[in-house]
Parts: sequence; structure tokens; C-alpha cells
Amino acid sequence: MAVKIVFLGLLRDMAGAESQEVEAPLDWAGLLATVGDEVAAQLSEERVNIACAGRVLADKSALQAKDGDEVALLPPVSGG
Repeated sequence: MAVKIVFLGLLRDMAGAESQEVEAPLDWAGLLATVGDEVAAQLSEERVNIACAGRVLADKSALQAKDGDEVALLPPVSGG
């Protein structure tokens, strides 16, 4: 199986795709290496969150996605 990375909002535009599947397991270093330099730079920002298997991670660098997990990359929300 695999891990599905879901790009949301501006991150989707930067990645040029809505999602990407990668081999499991997936950790923080693997995520940064997979998503490309522009998205990786955004993920390093404090204002960007990551959810794994439906839970927002308090510490992004603790990412440990396993087979069948979905990793959602959550850009900051802006409103008006």
C-alpha cells in the first residue's frame, strides 16, 4: 500500500496536483524530499499544518505515516 499526500489551497497550486501517492512509511524528511522545494519551504513555516490520518500534528517533524494513511498539507486559512 501507500500513503496519499493531499495538497490543499495554495499548496495545491505550488505542487501542480491535488494529491500524490508515495510508498509507506513516510516521515518528515521523506515528505520534504517528496513534495519539491517550493512546497517543502512552505511546510517548514509554522503557519502551515499537517494532518495525518485525520489528526492535525502538534509537531510536524514527528510525522510517521503508515500504509493507507492520508497526509493533508494545510495552508493557513484566510477569510474576509
